[in-house]
Amino acid sequence: MPTLSEVARRAGCTPATVSNVLRNRGRVGALTRQRVLEAVEALGYQPHLAARALAEGRGPTIALMVSSIANPFYPEFALAVERAARSSGHFLIICNTNEDPLTGRAYLEQIAGTLSEGVLVMNANLDFADLHKTEARGAPVVLCMWERPHEPPGLPCVAVDFRLAGQLAAQHLLELGHRRIGAIVGSKAAGIHAARYEGFVDALRAAGLDAEQAPVRYARDTTRGGYLATRELLETHPQLTAIFATNDLPALGALHAAADLGLQVPHDLSIVGITDIQLAQESRPALTTVAVPTVEAAELAVSLLRELIEASPRGIRAAAKAPRVCITSAPKLVVRGSTHAVRPDRI
Repeated sequence: MPTLSEVARRAGCTPATVSNVLRNRGRVGALTRQRVLEAVEALGYQPHLAARALAEGRGPTIALMVSSIANPFYPEFALAVERAARSSGHFLIICNTNEDPLTGRAYLEQIAGTLSEGVLVMNANLDFADLHKTEARGAPVVLCMWERPHEPPGLPCVAVDFRLAGQLAAQHLLELGHRRIGAIVGSKAAGIHAARYEGFVDALRAAGLDAEQAPVRYARDTTRGGYLATRELLETHPQLTAIFATNDLPALGALHAAADLGLQVPHDLSIVGITDIQLAQESRPALTTVAVPTVEAAELAVSLLRELIEASPRGIRAAAKAPRVCITSAPKLVVRGSTHAVRPDRI
């Protein structure tokens, strides 16, 4: 297998020049670049990524840490990140913490700054102290899809206005005449979906309703969690005409629960979620949801991480300043078959 030094000898330059050409770094003349590329092709040279990582103390990769790869949203987001990373010459490592902070810490200690140049963090239940330590070691960190744009987390982030998403979902149901609306929150009360529920409450109050009287259940952010929460809501509050879920998976679970209870969606019960995963389009009826700019967020996150990597050489911590917050375009309501005007006999 040809080596970097053999390519350099054939091209008549130094190994460092070959490396700069292959990584598109430094200033290399056009003729020299052409000789290097011709030598690479003639010898069939392939860079050894592991060796490069060991030699340079970092690899040409970035890491994406997620809480559960079983959640369909994360593979969709990871695909968008992978495309953006590949276009910038990086490979993507996906680290699934399985909602375990210790697993996340192990990933940070073993990968950040060595196998990966930087880390994207997506709802991975990580301690911020561990993320700051990762930054201090020279591996930039960017939080993806931070849910409170106007409350910076103290780390570079790409933020989405999820409170607005909750408002849009509630306003849609209110405009359809629904007043008896139950809510399913796919996290703990102070968890990652809190802003979405706050937006829902904002809309109810703006319509003159007593938000405290709207029944709410906190559940796991899964189809099963939404199913169980919906059954409990409807068994204890059979007068409900609509359900708002803070994510699409619990909303899909609500569809299943309604079917098992003999209810027709949307004739008997309207259901709306947030995110707009692929499954939302494929359910029957198709799910009305508030779409968030997933691809845009992924591209912004990769772009921000690249800027931080280039501005922060390995082992050198950037001067203290307010971390950047990039805000995506606003979420948008996507109306499909799971919502309809409230029946006249149930107003």
